[in-house]
Amino acid sequence: MNFSLSQMPERNNKPRNHGITMVMDKGLSIEETKNFLSIAEPYVDVVKLGFGTSYVTPNLQKKLQVYRDAGIPIYFGGTLFEAFLIRGQLEDYIRICNDYKVGYMEVSDGSVDIDHKEKCKLIERLTQYGTVLSEVGSKDAAHIIPPYKWIELMQAELDAGARYVIAEAREAGNVGIYRGTGEVREGLVQEILTKIPSEKILWEAPQKSQQLYFIELIGSNVNLGNIAPNEMIALEAMRIGLRGDTFDLFLDKNKKEVK
Repeated sequence: MNFSLSQMPERNNKPRNHGITMVMDKGLSIEETKNFLSIAEPYVDVVKLGFGTSYVTPNLQKKLQVYRDAGIPIYFGGTLFEAFLIRGQLEDYIRICNDYKVGYMEVSDGSVDIDHKEKCKLIERLTQYGTVLSEVGSKDAAHIIPPYKWIELMQAELDAGARYVIAEAREAGNVGIYRGTGEVREGLVQEILTKIPSEKILWEAPQKSQQLYFIELIGSNVNLGNIAPNEMIALEAMRIGLRGDTFDLFLDKNKKEVK
């Protein structure tokens, strides 16, 4: 850090098991990737190449190498996994991840209906090839999953070998754990947390108000995902109480003194 300040929350150091930030890269150029990492690399734990962008990204291998050189894991978006799966090309997906040295894989069923037992088998199988993150929740706003079912699905996927379960929100943050307005479904979130450890959940939170909610609820070391590259520094400041929204959050009320 550039300065010394007292009463600062303790952020876990990289490599972190929790308190991670997942960035959603929706098409940065190689130079933009380098520029982004030049300022944000200390705070980025994993990068997702959103939905199917890796299929159409020119010079993909060169771009991935920039992330690898920075020691940051990458994975392809769950939509790409589903695109391979629905076409009966799971083996091709595994081979491509291996060819591109992508060690993280996302197993999701937001766009494709997959029997949940089969999904867990897919998670278990892919753990043989890399680190698996599994996503729970539908991209269809009309498909409301009751809290007990979220818990049941999340636990089963963790038991199958997923390192984290991702709470679905889409890139806009308006489905899954959020209402169409972007408002957090607070009852759902709090019920999930009665059974699933917060350290094992990666909350997709693309909107500032959503990030703030989870920092206030869980603390500076909450796992947050779908963060835009240009929001990384602002998010890290908010995590540690150096943004107006969280200014008082970590201060000892008995030690506040203005001179």
